[in-house]
Amino acid sequence: MKEVLLAQQEQDYVFKQELNLTVLKTSLFFAGDGFTVYDSNGELVFRVDSYGPDSRDKDHVVLMDPHGHCLLTLRRKRPSLHQRWEGFMGERMDGDKPIFSLRRSSIIGRSRAPVTVEVYDTPGEDYQIEGCFSHRRCQIYNAMRKSVAEIRRKVDPTTGVMLGKEVFSLCVKPGFDAAFAMGLILVLDQMNGDDYSIDIGNTEPAVHPNTED
Repeated sequence: MKEVLLAQQEQDYVFKQELNLTVLKTSLFFAGDGFTVYDSNGELVFRVDSYGPDSRDKDHVVLMDPHGHCLLTLRRKRPSLHQRWEGFMGERMDGDKPIFSLRRSSIIGRSRAPVTVEVYDTPGEDYQIEGCFSHRRCQIYNAMRKSVAEIRRKVDPTTGVMLGKEVFSLCVKPGFDAAFAMGLILVLDQMNGDDYSIDIGNTEPAVHPNTED
């Protein structure tokens, strides 16, 4: 099953090999402040400027490449009991239609409800996000229940010490769009701001791994 490619801009973000990214949250105090994302060589891959509590539009998030070019625009749809967000290709203009959406699968016990991702105009290209984002432990599954990306805590390879939650790993499987995966993280972070503990579909306690990338 070929995974959807969303960010067809100046550079594609789909790779034939597994991609391991380090995600750095640029504020330790507020959900949704900003991010920088680096590859295994320390090169900047994505950036998100501050959209924290002092921003003009808290329901509007933009994922950019290292040069500041807009890859994805994410907007919260209001009103929405399921906390629905919509994603747009590049910089959103009036009249543009979303290419995908995210929502909680249930309003009952919603802090533990899985998040459903629907890709428009592509039947069968749906995804489910399960795990605990506040603990940086999530899996993204496609419609065939195959993991296409994983969010996990990052461990310092030299000391074996687990780093703080402001630094975590995004593992993107071959053939899956890394820009799309990062866009999903931005929405999870915003949802986490609404429900401080977004325990999506998983009630197990966080487990500290012995090894990490």
